[in-house]
Amino acid sequence: MCARVTDVMTENVVTCERDTSLAPAAKRMVEEEVGSVVVTNDGTPYGIVTESDVVYASYRADRPITKIPTRKVASHPLETVEPTAPVRLVVDRMREEQIKKLVVVEDLTLRGIVTTWDLVDHYGELTGEVKTIRQRRQRRADEWTGL
Repeated sequence: MCARVTDVMTENVVTCERDTSLAPAAKRMVEEEVGSVVVTNDGTPYGIVTESDVVYASYRADRPITKIPTRKVASHPLETVEPTAPVRLVVDRMREEQIKKLVVVEDLTLRGIVTTWDLVDHYGELTGEVKTIRQRRQRRADEWTGL
């Protein structure tokens, strides 16, 4: 069975409009305990701002982050993936493009986000399932052999 993006993605995505300043975007990241905010333009996914983007902008700017719109620091165009894409494709893209997050979009509608942490969690679940299957097989083999 091939895992799909929908199997591993986070559905509840923190968003803000592109003219929102970095300050409330950063505040939302802290409150929601996430590492990024998807920036939208009238509700349509436009870009992404990460914790690193906020730190870099606050260090480099000659004005407070309350005066910097998210569109100025958002990664744009947005790196996206469809919800039906295989997880293997996501892993390959993240590795090749050296990115940690892909925004899940279907027909220009935001559906979720898949991060390296989502993939780690999924891998952990898979290894747990494999361990359980191996244990079951061993018990059956022991029952058959009488050991």
